[in-house]
Amino acid sequence: MDEFTGLTEKQVKEKNAAGQTNEHRMNPAKSTTTIIRENTLTLFNLLNFLLALCLFAVGAYSNMFFISIIILNMIIGIVQEIRARNMVERLTLLAQHDITVIREGKKQSISPESLVLGDHVLLKAGEQIPSDMLVLDGLAEANESLLTGESDTIPKRKGSEILSGSYLTSGHLLAEVQHVGAENYAAKIINETKTAKPIKSELIQSIRKISKFTSVIILPIGLLLFIEAFFLRESSTHTAVVTSVAALLGMLPKGLVLLISIALTTGVIKLAKKQVLVQNMYAIENFAHMDILCLDKTGTLTEGNMQVENLYLLDEDYREALPNLMTSYLAATEDSNPTAQALNRYFGSGAHDPAKQVLPFSSERKYGAVTFENNTTLYLGSPENLLPAEDIPKIIQHYQESGLRILVIALSPTVLSEQPNSLVPIAFLTLSDPIRENAKETLDFLTEQGVTLKIISGDNPKTVAAIAEKAGFKDYQQAVDLSVYTTEEDVRALAHTHSIFGRVTPQQKKLLIHELKSQEKTVGMTGDGVNDILALREADISIAMAEGDDATRQIADVVLLDSNFGSLPNIIFEGRRVINTITRSSGVFFIKTIYSLLVSLFCILTVSTFPFIPLQITLIDLAIEGYPSFFLSFEEDNRKIKGRFLPTAIKRALPSGLLVLVNVILVWLFGQFFLSALDTRTLMYYLLIGISCFAVMKSCQPFNRLRLFLVVTTTIGSFVAALLFHNLLSIGLVTFPIFLFFSIMMIGNVLLWQPLASRINKMKLAFL
Repeated sequence: MDEFTGLTEKQVKEKNAAGQTNEHRMNPAKSTTTIIRENTLTLFNLLNFLLALCLFAVGAYSNMFFISIIILNMIIGIVQEIRARNMVERLTLLAQHDITVIREGKKQSISPESLVLGDHVLLKAGEQIPSDMLVLDGLAEANESLLTGESDTIPKRKGSEILSGSYLTSGHLLAEVQHVGAENYAAKIINETKTAKPIKSELIQSIRKISKFTSVIILPIGLLLFIEAFFLRESSTHTAVVTSVAALLGMLPKGLVLLISIALTTGVIKLAKKQVLVQNMYAIENFAHMDILCLDKTGTLTEGNMQVENLYLLDEDYREALPNLMTSYLAATEDSNPTAQALNRYFGSGAHDPAKQVLPFSSERKYGAVTFENNTTLYLGSPENLLPAEDIPKIIQHYQESGLRILVIALSPTVLSEQPNSLVPIAFLTLSDPIRENAKETLDFLTEQGVTLKIISGDNPKTVAAIAEKAGFKDYQQAVDLSVYTTEEDVRALAHTHSIFGRVTPQQKKLLIHELKSQEKTVGMTGDGVNDILALREADISIAMAEGDDATRQIADVVLLDSNFGSLPNIIFEGRRVINTITRSSGVFFIKTIYSLLVSLFCILTVSTFPFIPLQITLIDLAIEGYPSFFLSFEEDNRKIKGRFLPTAIKRALPSGLLVLVNVILVWLFGQFFLSALDTRTLMYYLLIGISCFAVMKSCQPFNRLRLFLVVTTTIGSFVAALLFHNLLSIGLVTFPIFLFFSIMMIGNVLLWQPLASRINKMKLAFL
């Protein structure tokens, strides 16, 4: 390698000036600006801020308190996303290491981003390749599993191409940089993931449906209410705006949006304590709905680290000498591939007898060798490549049939030669790639929960099938080799008929995920390498291992910080807790949306004033909707999700919403003959509180200590707040006639609620 001097400093400066550097962040993560924009510029926020602007214009400042709920919701979303992104960036920085280049004949240590086109780079075993390069000199083996999924190492010699994202497992190389920045192979794959991935969330889609519906009706209803108030009833501008905004404000489920954010954020915090980093809050919800989970073999089911299971002596005379022979062999070869790492862990430190000749282990010839000072050569490799078939001991053949990887240790009295001869096998080792702790238990759990499991790997189908069998995977014998299928139609068809796929290209992985999603299924994908990125981006739920590639961590919805596959049940349970909690509380939140619309239409038809003001609505939001649902959001609830969210939520809210309409109509009629305007408003508001508190009670059943406490404190607290702040709320004190009317009507509401709910539950509400 001495003949290579590398670039001159002048050439480096010229290439830096020309932009031919490796300073390209392969980072598909969102920028801070994008995160802020996505959490603020929404239709829901726009409608609320427009209503607040109307109130501000007429000086109704006390009625603008509701906007704080919207701002809090935006802050929660922004902080959570930025926090998750920064955590992944810190993981990425920790994984970066300097590399050695030759410039002007001298070695220099620089960061990977400082590489320029044409640089000469010295690479040794254990180093990751920072850029696409051409080998100039040396001999080594590269592991390209993060790019291709193949766990076998690939020989690299003069003239070979080595790709960014792979790493050397043995040997030394001098290579010249061929591509930099966005032109690198790994960068090109990652660039395909740069398009924004739409949020998949039934909860958010439901809110968007309500917001879209409201945006269509809010303008005409608002105008009609204002025109009637200002021109027909000759109310002041202040009164006309306040009453009109109150009607429209109730149609927007602000509290529910905040509850969703709080419940999901709580889930994010709880999972963080279990070494699970959630980058996309809504992924927690999707886990609860997951129908299919596609698993990458290496790094997911297996630890990706070989381990020695046992050492078996074939010649007892070497029992004491063997450990020293092996430690000397390992020290001489300096291999760092997974097999060598397993052997180093097994034999530990010991004698380092000097070596005369070294032949590094190669996956091509499947053995390595070292000749010591006494001219004895130790060979380590596969039995088939070192020994004639008839000389392989029967005990080794027995272990081979059981699916274990075998390495034979043999001695030769002669120096190292290309064709091993006169070998005497003295021992053999059995090795395996351990199945991750809890992998089988986790797979069994997912199967019991109705999740269809598939393994999609770039590795040999036989290897994948063997791992699947160890993990307790069903149908492991039906592994299919996708390298023999070239048409898109064939791959799509196999997605539905098979569960284990080997030799899958990154594009085929993406195609399989796309086909599975086309059946209206929620599809999850686990992965740890660049070869998984396209599939991870395509999946509804993407799960990355922390010890995988940094770009994979960047685009994943969830990162398992301890790379523990057994964390999946915790995430699923958290998703169920969130959805069940929100669904239970939604029956209270949507009451306001329903009665606001219906009462507004009633007011338009009767040319009457909307009976509530924004501040009254805000008190309901905080005391009756927000307070109990906030504490209920921390309850554990691992029940399977049943039904769709929006139809279920509307059905729960309809009985109470309709009763509010009926009560408003009856009180309005009483007010025409028996009650003053102030008493009418007072009675309507107390009945609204009563029906809403009854809805809280229904949502908390069956009772436990917490739920009973919440029902009692919500009810007492709401009525006490109304009494104490009656002037601020623009209502009067409770007189005996009002109390009498209230009591009689609430008894009627309680009696009517269940029959009404039973009829509504039979409705399909297919349009939702």
